[in-house]
Amino acid sequence: MTPEDDSALMSLALTLGRRGQGNAWPNPAVGCVIAAFSPDGPVVLGRGWTQRGGRPHAETEALARAGERARGATLYVTLEPCAHHGQTPPCAEAIVRAGVRRVVCALQDPDARVAGQGFAILREAGIEVEIGLGADEARRDLAGFLTRIAAGRPFVQLKLAISANGKIAGAGGRPVRITGDEAHARVHLMRARADAIMAGAGTVRADNPQLTCRLPGLEALSPLRVVLDSKLSLERSSAIFCDADQVPVLVIAGEDAPKGAEQALKAQGVEVLRCGRTQDGRLDPAQALRALGDRGVTRLMVEGGAALASSLL
Repeated sequence: MTPEDDSALMSLALTLGRRGQGNAWPNPAVGCVIAAFSPDGPVVLGRGWTQRGGRPHAETEALARAGERARGATLYVTLEPCAHHGQTPPCAEAIVRAGVRRVVCALQDPDARVAGQGFAILREAGIEVEIGLGADEARRDLAGFLTRIAAGRPFVQLKLAISANGKIAGAGGRPVRITGDEAHARVHLMRARADAIMAGAGTVRADNPQLTCRLPGLEALSPLRVVLDSKLSLERSSAIFCDADQVPVLVIAGEDAPKGAEQALKAQGVEVLRCGRTQDGRLDPAQALRALGDRGVTRLMVEGGAALASSLL
């Protein structure tokens, strides 16, 4: 076993963790690798990543694949194993029962239910614990989870396509395609890795977008679609509402929006959330972001126009 082996195996765990981005929320998208070492180098015994909806955890997946071979092995994981009893027993206790000898972890979990307690369980069982390998990369990958724990809101990514002369739309706000095919595909990959995608009523009215992921093979990873429509004035025939039974839609409206419009949207399978306004009469973006954080959203992609971008910045 060498430092290079440790780095390579943690890199694999980080790569695996990214497979859960966009579908592991409200839990963090964690990656885990279990390995043994032979004279010829490391042998991967089990690997895993956080599954859809946050269960099973990455460690559970990797331990199941390794089976009895996990005894005496080294486990690499991108976030501290959980220590609390929830829908499943703590991963830290499962690691102890499996007989793992050494744990290499990128980051301590800032969640108050864990916050070093997972490491304490491992050390009390005589397991060697090393923390910090791959930490910078893990912070980037887990930015959504870390932001929600620290600030109560999701990590926000703003996507804007801007022409060479600084424009984002045609004359009179007419929608025009600015990006090429490669950038267009990249945007859909970003959608697949987001928990939710947000647009304003103006963008929905002008572009009539679906806001789904349409990359072949990744269609099932379309995120929760969030629309800011303060007066609930959008047409019910808008494309984003027509498949709400397949890809969820959440509309954030002002507290004074008409209740009849809310009931009509709910009849289409659209969820409506009420939100306060700022002094200038716009929906309060900070309140909207906190509401999404309360729902477990960790990574939010914003694909709105200039007004929405400005309000968030």
